[in-house]
Amino acid sequence: MQIQGIQIGSARKALIGGRAILTAIRKTAVAGPVAVRALGLEGDEQADLSVHGGLEKAVYAYPLAHYAFWREQRALAGLAEIDDQLPCGAMGENLTLAGLLEADVWVGDVLEFAHCSLRVEQPREPCFKFNAAMGFNTAVKVMAQSGFCGFYLSVSQPGTLQAGESFVLHPGPRRVSIPERFDAKMFKHMR
Repeated sequence: MQIQGIQIGSARKALIGGRAILTAIRKTAVAGPVAVRALGLEGDEQADLSVHGGLEKAVYAYPLAHYAFWREQRALAGLAEIDDQLPCGAMGENLTLAGLLEADVWVGDVLEFAHCSLRVEQPREPCFKFNAAMGFNTAVKVMAQSGFCGFYLSVSQPGTLQAGESFVLHPGPRRVSIPERFDAKMFKHMR
């Protein structure tokens, strides 16, 4: 398992649904090392702290393996000819991870890196800004149906991270998996 990419972003206004909305979903790659503190990566911001950021949502991780799926979904939406590039960070994630999927992760698991440790807390719940980031208005629905949501991490041990760095997954109590929690949250929103 390895960090394929590290991304940070600044909150800025973007035109979404005809109105100017503050967002930090667009992340830019950094090589590192990047400092990891209790509230996340140095230089990273969140625009809406009611749904992103904080101690339990300090770092957002997303599996690299899902990028092919999203390229296909964008092509089906007619966006391939416009922009077929989908760089790491396009999902709004801080860490793009190779070798780890949501199905492999449980709340309480710990990702141990060389110089810090991050604890799995919860799945990401997609918001309307994700539709704008992906360029088509059903992206949130596709994420809800696919379960390709990624997951939030808290900082167990501050330190540094670097792109290309390997990590080890240490199992937690294994009571609730990320897919189970995501399905429960999505079901709650669809009622």
